[in-house]
Amino acid sequence: MTDRSTWKKREQAVARLFFSERTPLSGGNSKHTRSDSLSPVWYVEAKFRARSPVVRLHRDTMQKAAKEDKIPVTVLCEKHRPGMFIVVSASDFKRAAAMYLRQCAYAKFKRGKDGRE
Repeated sequence: MTDRSTWKKREQAVARLFFSERTPLSGGNSKHTRSDSLSPVWYVEAKFRARSPVVRLHRDTMQKAAKEDKIPVTVLCEKHRPGMFIVVSASDFKRAAAMYLRQCAYAKFKRGKDGRE
């Protein structure tokens, strides 16, 4: 069993990543929100596990991306369900978000130049 302070510290670190604080009594006991952070923007659910197949998959992606000097992103899709889930490590999050926004702006600029892609 994991010590109570260990997962609380991890929840606090996760909340700080989103410029917030950990919800005291997080979960159903909190009178604020069921989110693990008090962010007015993000609903955060932090999980602290010994192992996770998604994390294992993403670590493999990270190794492959490092060999090609690329930002590692793992995208999960479920059969017969719409949408997708994007996994990026916290250490790559800012760089990935900045690059994505840069590419969106470039694509918009390129389309606007001649009216087509």
